[in-house]
Amino acid sequence: MENSILEVRRAFGFFFIAVAIAVAAGAVASEVAYSDGLGVVYQAVMWLASFGVTFGVAAGRFRKVFPSIRSRMKNSIGWPTTAKAINGICWAGPFAAIGLFPYLYQYLILLGIGLGNLSTYLLMKKHSGLDNREQAIVGIISLVSIPVAVGIDHIVVSNQSVLVTLSRILISVAYAAGGIFALHAKQ
Repeated sequence: MENSILEVRRAFGFFFIAVAIAVAAGAVASEVAYSDGLGVVYQAVMWLASFGVTFGVAAGRFRKVFPSIRSRMKNSIGWPTTAKAINGICWAGPFAAIGLFPYLYQYLILLGIGLGNLSTYLLMKKHSGLDNREQAIVGIISLVSIPVAVGIDHIVVSNQSVLVTLSRILISVAYAAGGIFALHAKQ
């Protein structure tokens, strides 16, 4: 049975809200762990716990919405190879660049989330005929957040861990905005 566009959009809205909550919780918890002098292992545990608890609490709902999420994701299977490659580069390129430019980490994660979501939106619209505006919203907000983070970095804050936490909070805001849009969409 084919899922309605609105049903799929709402499923993604719920998923985006869950991601926003998990990212915000993980950002705050890992910053607290870092500030308390706890090592990377504890920070990783904080991240796993934030996603585990968030998605665990929402597990019942996810069982209902996962088929809708999967149905949208299957749309990219039929894309031309070049479209798949472009989308993959947009998602993975900035994250891979973190290994080369670790001092730009906070900007590269925003770039990866922004380019990945925006390219998926544009390619989904072109090749699948779907207008997933919530994904465009996440991408645009993430990309617009880069100059905000750079400005805060150069004007206000010089603490690297605070800047990384800020970029994660900006990602959370982007996913929350996309999720809220999707949950309140009329079509």
